[in-house]
Amino acid sequence: MPVVVQNIQRAELGIIDGLASLGVATVHEAQDRVGLLAPHMRPIYAGARIAGSAITISAPPGDNWMVHVAIEQLREGDILVLAPTSPCVDGYFGDLLATSAQARGCRGLVIDAGVRDVRDLTEMQFPVWSKAVFAQGTVKATMGSVNVPIVCAGALVRPGDIIVADDDGVCVVERECAAEVLEKARTREEAEAKKRRRLAAGELGLDIYGMRPKLEEMGLKYV
Repeated sequence: MPVVVQNIQRAELGIIDGLASLGVATVHEAQDRVGLLAPHMRPIYAGARIAGSAITISAPPGDNWMVHVAIEQLREGDILVLAPTSPCVDGYFGDLLATSAQARGCRGLVIDAGVRDVRDLTEMQFPVWSKAVFAQGTVKATMGSVNVPIVCAGALVRPGDIIVADDDGVCVVERECAAEVLEKARTREEAEAKKRRRLAAGELGLDIYGMRPKLEEMGLKYV
């Protein structure tokens, strides 16, 4: 049955913004290397780094009607996340929808399908991570659902979960775990900063990470 869930729980914006500042790689490592979307999800322009609460869309192939429905549900700090019900690369989303979404505080789009008008989207600084860039349009004829659990590019995304996206890809963080993941990610970032200073001073990863005994045990010989 097609449904729109109107009231979803969201994490605090402070937590969301903290995850955005740390980026996908650090967040992914901090939550035990889970939550990554498939590597075909690529940004339409470089340099964007965002996080936001997921407004999820389950849409039929080649039909973007539910995107219009979902935009009504947006709040400041949200990200649209669309998964088609069967594989599709049609351009569900362009500059007009982005204008409407941006006006409601949307931070970006993650779509396991196609997007178009990328030059306009880039000029608008509306970030998108997509499976394809394709000018093929869509129709508005078939029902889908908004704010239901979806599988997007191989990852489970529930409404209100946090999406983190940058040049390295896209990661999802369960809303209930977000504060804990943020704390772990900050700890990891501090540790990496210390290692970066040591590496810049000329120390080797072989010594910093204590690799030499294991390499010797595994039979590595220097000749």
